[in-house]
Amino acid sequence: MNIGELAKGVAATTGSSEAEAKTAITAVFDQIAGAAAKGEEISIPGFGKFAVKDRPERQGRNPATGEAMTIAASKKVSFTAAKGLKDKL
Repeated sequence: MNIGELAKGVAATTGSSEAEAKTAITAVFDQIAGAAAKGEEISIPGFGKFAVKDRPERQGRNPATGEAMTIAASKKVSFTAAKGLKDKL
């Protein structure tokens, strides 16, 4: 499913236009991304939880040369599904 298909479904459910639904969906994702960028946890009851996790610096190998290298520390966003979502699966 892409954003166009998601917007069609939301528009049909809410009785709004596809453009309004797409604007609302984009706004929701922007808010989630903004909160994650600040390091905040985003919890949506019945759906799941987005959390920012730190990935420590680690050793790896360059696949082309086999040379050992250090992979820099980074952050990632993890998602944990809520029981309500798991039950639907």
